[in-house]
Amino acid sequence: MANSIPDKTRYTYVYHPSRPHKERWEKAAAKARTSLSKFIIAAVDEQIDEKEELAPRHVRELDGLKNEVKTLREDLQRKNVLLERYEAELKRYRATPWMEADFAGSRRLSEDLVSVLKARGQVDRFQLLEALGIDRRETDLINAVGGQLETLEGFGMVKNEKGVLRWVA
Repeated sequence: MANSIPDKTRYTYVYHPSRPHKERWEKAAAKARTSLSKFIIAAVDEQIDEKEELAPRHVRELDGLKNEVKTLREDLQRKNVLLERYEAELKRYRATPWMEADFAGSRRLSEDLVSVLKARGQVDRFQLLEALGIDRRETDLINAVGGQLETLEGFGMVKNEKGVLRWVA
């Protein structure tokens, strides 16, 4: 026993919130068959070791998830652009018969056009184009919608009153 005097620099004091709190810790230490000091050291060391072990793993997981989100966002953006192009091409394809002045045969009306007219009851041309997702610079599509509106007016399903289209049927 060369060193029988305890090193005071190694002491840590714990002030418990209440006596029952300290007694609870003492009971837990007794149940573990160790001193309160060793029990506290073991519990705190276990907590610190667990945090140090988990932190790098969580950082790696977070970095991986960030990369995955970035990749998915880029993929979604590409798919959205592609979808917009396909939708524009589909609009043009469906409007083609209505763009030809000397078309012979039967033509289908745009279901979206009829749905908007029925749902709103009355709408002006600009609101109608906006609802159909047609840009005002797309003159071919605007002319195709105009042709369909003329046909609907001819059948008495739509009335044009001072620039406002009203569904009648």
